[in-house]
Amino acid sequence: MQTEYANTQEISFFSEAQIQLDTIIHQLQGETLQNSEHGDVEQFIQNEGFELLRRLLQGHLDMKASEERHLTSITSSTGINLTHVRHHTQRKMSSLFGDVIVHRKSYSTRKHKCCFPLDEQLNLPDDQYSDGLRQRIVDESVKGSFDNVVESLKRTTGGRVAKRQCLNAVQDVAQDFEQFYAMQRFERPEATQDLIVLSFDGKGVVVRTDSLRECTKKAALKSKKLNSRLSAGEKKDRKRMAQVSTVYTTLAHVRTPESVMKINEEDNVRPIRVRPRNKRVWASLERDAERVIEEAFEEALQRDPNQERQWVILVDGHPHQLKQINRLIKKFNVQVNRLIKKFNVQVTIILDFIHVAEYVWKAAWCFFEKDDTSVEDWVAERLLNILKGKCSQVAKGIKSSATKRKISKRENVDKCARYLLNNIPMIPEDARFQRECTAC
Repeated sequence: MQTEYANTQEISFFSEAQIQLDTIIHQLQGETLQNSEHGDVEQFIQNEGFELLRRLLQGHLDMKASEERHLTSITSSTGINLTHVRHHTQRKMSSLFGDVIVHRKSYSTRKHKCCFPLDEQLNLPDDQYSDGLRQRIVDESVKGSFDNVVESLKRTTGGRVAKRQCLNAVQDVAQDFEQFYAMQRFERPEATQDLIVLSFDGKGVVVRTDSLRECTKKAALKSKKLNSRLSAGEKKDRKRMAQVSTVYTTLAHVRTPESVMKINEEDNVRPIRVRPRNKRVWASLERDAERVIEEAFEEALQRDPNQERQWVILVDGHPHQLKQINRLIKKFNVQVNRLIKKFNVQVTIILDFIHVAEYVWKAAWCFFEKDDTSVEDWVAERLLNILKGKCSQVAKGIKSSATKRKISKRENVDKCARYLLNNIPMIPEDARFQRECTAC
């Protein structure tokens, strides 16, 4: 081919895209669209625009194929010399704009797989779906069902992906989750003296019976199930607990018990609170809860290797969780003492006030009818007393009140009292409240 003809529009790699653009402009100037509503015009541009973008991508791939050098042989990743060359091999790739064809050279030899240098250069996936399409599948899948993902892709892109392929794409992307976030961890200490906050919680996730842990699976198989709806008690045997952990840095936010309960506050006066920094949240269904919690301690030690800052651990009061946290505190004490001579970490474990409030509310409905609005004042008074360090008095008071009133259905009252009494050490007294309860 002569050089002077190489860049003419007729044989340019992007000539098809140019033809499509000219067609769109011609249609927009035509009488039909001139008399159409803006919504119809908008839809036309979107549909034809996807084809324009597809042709641009196809032109780029064709240009890359034409520039691919012909080699007499290449060496595979296993060290095999591949000498047989085939020209004009092709594969389909589904992109955000539609399907395109990738032309490239293949190198092979007898009894060995083919290699495609251009595939490696373009970083093409093993299957037919492009990275852009995969990203859109993942973004849509976190919002709803896979049926909705398929429909959304059909409406908003030029790509078409079946439901099963959407599921496979999400599973394929998720396999790199741990490695990706391991790279995001702090490798250098944070240059600050602000609080390090660690928080842990469990989240029940409904899973298939074959994915339940052994004890829960046995309970699920023993339960008698109905075909048309959930059986009584079936919900509790359908979930698997995921351990959730978070670590972040925050400035101490001084509050009084009254400010937490929003008592005697002016509506137009709001204290400024600095948002948490460098917050990382992760969870796992597969790994043990102990390992996920341990990862949070490792993250905190990376941020504060010399243990010079105040650590705050926010918990919900679950006995098994507390046992694991206390064991890990001792474990990391031993490990760190081997590395440095002085271990000066200050750890404060605080009970999440939201969980406390939930227990008090459940106890309150043992004393009040459902339509009684005075229950709010009753709950607010007891929560304020708890924040002021009168936790044991509140627990004893609600038990005594239930006994005097001869309340028969008092299970939630006893649970609340037991929860408060068991967790007194993690509820700061009034004198220490402003200094320690900054993460509540």
